[in-house]
Amino acid sequence: MALLVITTTSRGPEFLEGAREAGKGLDVRIWPDMGRIEDIRYALAWLPPKGVLKTLPNLELIVSVGAGVDHLLGDPELPDVPVVRYVDPDLSGRMAEYIGLQVLFHQRRMSEYQEHQRNRSWTYLPEPAAHEVRVGIMGLGVMGRAAIEVLRPFGYQLRGWSRTRKVIAGVTTFAGKPELDAFLAETDILACVLPHTPDTRHILNAELIGKLSRQGRNPRLPGPVLINAGRGPLQVEADILAGLDAGALYAASLDVFETEPLPAASPLWMHPRVVVTPHNAAESTARAITRYLVRQIRAHQKGAPIDNVVDRARGY
Repeated sequence: MALLVITTTSRGPEFLEGAREAGKGLDVRIWPDMGRIEDIRYALAWLPPKGVLKTLPNLELIVSVGAGVDHLLGDPELPDVPVVRYVDPDLSGRMAEYIGLQVLFHQRRMSEYQEHQRNRSWTYLPEPAAHEVRVGIMGLGVMGRAAIEVLRPFGYQLRGWSRTRKVIAGVTTFAGKPELDAFLAETDILACVLPHTPDTRHILNAELIGKLSRQGRNPRLPGPVLINAGRGPLQVEADILAGLDAGALYAASLDVFETEPLPAASPLWMHPRVVVTPHNAAESTARAITRYLVRQIRAHQKGAPIDNVVDRARGY
């Protein structure tokens, strides 16, 4: 009975070492050195080559390295076995830190202050207090709720939107397409942590940007802010750039992109109101990921419930 680490990224050796440390007694292998494929029952996967997992005749469980599973569900030949999302305090804590950092950065107009610093300009900018700013979280699962708890002590007016109704103390919540416009109209800073599904693809587009609140305009917050730490295919980058240049958006923080790595020619790199990060908002350690992996394998071996099994119809 073997576990296969399968990834096209450079992190494979980290995952291999972590899995061997956390899973004492497990036969751990790394793609492409799979050995006898009939032995492989489990796979830890991140951006695996399409079609490889289908070649494992006795595969029983796939664990994703990330909370997102579109990299797996996009494989038309993905085997019909349970797929598990990675959900762990290490992951949600890092995501909450990222959202908190970016909200504070834009509330305090730091992109402008950085520009003034480069120009040696001692310039005061009026800034809103946190309690004057409405922060909307798109996606109220584990990641969204963790972000809310980080933001709550600052006193922001918190809003939340999700596919289905959620009730969260101290947060005004909205649900489904019928309430999306009302949510956007009450949002000054939008933080998106949605998964990538057919319903969310390109949701961060010109139409959505145009519906964000304009109440925060001068002199305190010059306009709406977009933060995307969900998935790259959620956003239409041309629309974001057009919104920034037209003043429909004041600023943006983007951790994910339509093409990754972000091409060097992208104008997002040098835009003065854009923060670009390399898909690291919630980059967990290999040890945290492999500890989680081994817990799922042990539960499966005992016939116990497995955590965070993906509903393929919903895409997460």
